[in-house]
Amino acid sequence: MTVRPAAVVVLAAGEGTRMRSAVPKVLHHLGGRSMVGHALAAARALEPDRIAVVVRHERELVAAHVLQVDPDVLLVDQDDIPGTGRAVQVAMSALDAAAQAATADAAARGHDVGGSAADSVLTGAVVVMAGDVPLLDAGTLRELLAAHAADGNAVTVLTTEVPEPTGYGRILREPGTGDVLGIVEEKDASPEERAVTEINTSVYVFDAAVLRAGLARLGRDNAQGEVYLTDVLAIARADGGHVRALRTDDRLSVEGVNDRVQLAVLRAELNRRLLDDWMREGVTVVDPASTWVDVDVELARDVTLLPGTQLHGATVVGEGATVGPDTTLTDVEVGPRATVVRTHGSLSVIGAGATVGPFAYLRPGTDLGADGKIGTFVETKNAQIGTGSKIPHLSYVGDATIGEHSNIGAASVTVNFDGVNKHRTVIGSHARTGSDNMFVAPVVVGDGAYTGAGTVVRRDVPPGALAVSAGSQRNIEGWVARSRAGTPAAEAAARARGTRDVAGLSPQARAELERAATAAIPVTPPPRLPGQPAELDDPTDIPAGGTTTEGGQQR
Repeated sequence: MTVRPAAVVVLAAGEGTRMRSAVPKVLHHLGGRSMVGHALAAARALEPDRIAVVVRHERELVAAHVLQVDPDVLLVDQDDIPGTGRAVQVAMSALDAAAQAATADAAARGHDVGGSAADSVLTGAVVVMAGDVPLLDAGTLRELLAAHAADGNAVTVLTTEVPEPTGYGRILREPGTGDVLGIVEEKDASPEERAVTEINTSVYVFDAAVLRAGLARLGRDNAQGEVYLTDVLAIARADGGHVRALRTDDRLSVEGVNDRVQLAVLRAELNRRLLDDWMREGVTVVDPASTWVDVDVELARDVTLLPGTQLHGATVVGEGATVGPDTTLTDVEVGPRATVVRTHGSLSVIGAGATVGPFAYLRPGTDLGADGKIGTFVETKNAQIGTGSKIPHLSYVGDATIGEHSNIGAASVTVNFDGVNKHRTVIGSHARTGSDNMFVAPVVVGDGAYTGAGTVVRRDVPPGALAVSAGSQRNIEGWVARSRAGTPAAEAAARARGTRDVAGLSPQARAELERAATAAIPVTPPPRLPGQPAELDDPTDIPAGGTTTEGGQQR
């Protein structure tokens, strides 16, 4: 039978000075959650009636984060009196007040509450845990609750054995029975007690009445001058209650974090455990040492994660998909059989059978349809790309909708920002756009339309039309020989045209030879459009700094 606690108290008031950080210790992250986020997830899995979180250091930051993670928790402020005992005292006062308020509310709605609201207090099992023990899971807490209920204990404490117990509270057991006599802190321990290797993990289950009575009798007569929660165990035993321990062999699951070295160790251990679990579920992880997966990531069977892959947040990868190498995805949905290579993506959707990368950047709002392609050096943002459509390389597609089975040429840009507002580009299905296109939004390219290379699309393109914006090409023969004489380019051109070596000729002779070589080659003028400025025969005819008017006159 599953035992549900009446309440869980999470202690998150400490400063964590050894972290040497402006960020409160319990807000440091591993596996995609803060440390206190891990504690709250384990607590909520027990299905308690209430969860109380005790805060103090950087109260506003911690409180805001806690409510973001779990809006239903009861926030409790610890005062200036130090110690874990004081933290639980204020938590119990708040939980009793909440119980009284609930009773009063029920009575006001006409329910029989069996007494006055003022007499209502929290009853049942109370779990107390630290907010900086991130690997502690709900399964271990359920075992602790089950042992507490089965033995009828007043207090049950979770313990473990460590080879080097310095800094931890030691568990003192009664010879013969193995019951817990008490817990002695490091600074208050005798040499014999310091030799004990069984330590307190700061995880407990108390009977609420026993806890309330013990807290009322705590003092600060110790080396630290703090109110010790551990003293409640000795008080409960003196009052005739059973105080027992459940020892776990998984010491890393109950290890707390005091500095960044310990945080790194537990982060790596958490990741190792997650990857082990996924590999046993049918996921291939080629190199676990370079692969990182957050706790909320979901992977289907036959997913392959190549080296250098990082999956964060609520990323979901479908069956048979391959991710990596060197890919970082945050809150991305990857469809079955998709391939994502050397890509950075966030808040995006990759359809079934689609391919992304290498060197692609998927910004929030990207939605790539099934069998689509986002290729090399492509950036997308707020873009819906239909089934089978492709953006193969060297392009930016932002604030755009592309239909099905269209192809976007290389070096294309949706010009979506006018300096004040964003505008949308719409390209239909089965469209073919040329390389080096600029789509100046807002603009629509219809179904089946084509655009020529180098086109700047400023107006809508009807379905089935071809859009071009570039003028006809004009070749000015002999320009290099006249304007860049003596350069390697001029010499190469001369050789290609069959001109003999002119290195020993005078400038006048070289010019005469060039004129003779080009005289027989007609220059085809470009087509003239109405209102188009007159063309010059040779760009070198414009004096330095000069320009022309619409009539072709120098000004």
